[in-house]
Amino acid sequence: MAVGKSYISGSLSERELQIIELVAAGLTNQDIAQQLEISKRTVDNHISNILTKTSTDNRVALVRWALNWGKVCLNDVNCCILPESSDEQPS
Repeated sequence: MAVGKSYISGSLSERELQIIELVAAGLTNQDIAQQLEISKRTVDNHISNILTKTSTDNRVALVRWALNWGKVCLNDVNCCILPESSDEQPS
């Protein structure tokens, strides 16, 4: 399946976005469960829902999707740095 072209903005929950970031960081479902203090089964369910919502088939495709949509930042790649406020003067 192609990287999720059917994605509807805002259809992922904050928790799902958090899990995508952790998947992109290379954590296993067990590691994610421990870090978020939830069960591995809950993580499994979140991952399944995320894959469905993003029309991706696996974790690699999910990370590619997340990079494409700007949902994750890896090693300063695909990061959006916000411009300084126009009210602030450079030092």
